[in-house]
Amino acid sequence: MTRVLVVEDDPQLVRALVLNMRARHYGVEAAPDGATALRLAVAGRPDVVLLDLGLPDMDGVDVIKALRGWTRVPILVLSARQASGEKVTALDAGADDYITKPFSMDELLARLRAAARRRETAPVAPEATLVSTDDFTVDLVAKKVRRAGRDVRLTPTEWHLLEILVTHPGRLVPQRHLLREVWGELQGNKTNYLRVYMAQLRRKLEADPSHPRYLVTEPGMGYRFEG
Repeated sequence: MTRVLVVEDDPQLVRALVLNMRARHYGVEAAPDGATALRLAVAGRPDVVLLDLGLPDMDGVDVIKALRGWTRVPILVLSARQASGEKVTALDAGADDYITKPFSMDELLARLRAAARRRETAPVAPEATLVSTDDFTVDLVAKKVRRAGRDVRLTPTEWHLLEILVTHPGRLVPQRHLLREVWGELQGNKTNYLRVYMAQLRRKLEADPSHPRYLVTEPGMGYRFEG
């Protein structure tokens, strides 16, 4: 049974979430504030956390940072904050996904299932040097990519981008993080760089670059590697 910790101070929303998830055989605990959430997370070790940012005792971003100090549990933010800066801040702090309120229960449950699946699949460990898909393989030690039995020539920038994405499988990697890691702080706002290089990677790796299967865009937020 997948265990979900719901961190939300709206009792009506908590009731709706708990009823819907328990009807689908999730184990659910609820916390009305950040302090309770952190205590329950330590005691219960949930498989997924659903987290509101506007909590009565602390900002949800601080809860994310506290959790990330000791656990890689998937964190799905549920928030009425729709500004892109708020989303980037939460994702940079360590959230895995961001869902704006109001949201459909079907969408939330779909994202919850995806997060639970990623939880079951261990991330790439340092000793796991080969990332394989149906269409290509990435050798993280040799720094080589093969597709259809042939080496794929990547530029250093393309390799760096791909390496970051494949070592965070299933996780949304914010645009700002990619820009900072690949081009440095001075290039932090030049998202056109990302679009150009991601398009090049897709042309080299995806069977249908216009409908990518592996290098997926999350509009306005970042990119995700679906392995």
